[in-house]
Amino acid sequence: MEYFHRLNDYCEAHSTPPGDLLYQLERETHLKTLAPQMLSGPLQGQFLRMLSRMLRPQRILEVGTFTGYSALCMAEGLPPSGRLHTIEVNPELEYLIRKYVRLAGREQQIVLHLGDAAGVIPALEGPFDLAFLDAGKQDYRRHYELALPRLRSGGLILADNVLWSGKVLEPPADADAESIRAFNTFVAEDERVEQVLLPVRDGLLLAQKR
Repeated sequence: MEYFHRLNDYCEAHSTPPGDLLYQLERETHLKTLAPQMLSGPLQGQFLRMLSRMLRPQRILEVGTFTGYSALCMAEGLPPSGRLHTIEVNPELEYLIRKYVRLAGREQQIVLHLGDAAGVIPALEGPFDLAFLDAGKQDYRRHYELALPRLRSGGLILADNVLWSGKVLEPPADADAESIRAFNTFVAEDERVEQVLLPVRDGLLLAQKR
């Protein structure tokens, strides 16, 4: 684990650092939330930012906002008319999300939906160019099945935490680990997409809709 942290620190040190606003959001997340490790963080955030800027998406779907770090990173690739729809089930995080969306000047581009993603996603207008799944791990399969039909052909869908601290290599130790392993296997066998699983942070699964 120490080696992993050192390697991650090395990668961060050789990547473009986040701006001051993201740094402030990271600090406030650590000060005011019970699980700050859920934050995407600088390395993954920069990956999402660059991917979005290369894709230039018109519409982005995010499932699991947390405090808004990943949403702000992905919004960097939106054109002026683009929109990012992000869904968060915990209303207690709304004040932090809206605060930093406002400070970033993205109030017209980032649309926050509070509630259960299973109820929100079907009501959203597509198609989406990019989707990012980062909510309850036992809901990944359901969110994937809701998001994929709303993704354009050639669009990208990402899922976070798909290595689950390495637990995917061991016999399932908990329900989340079991769900993640089953999800990874399902996507690997899904003929609707091509995919690559990347060891970025806690694992990112990147799939492209055929």
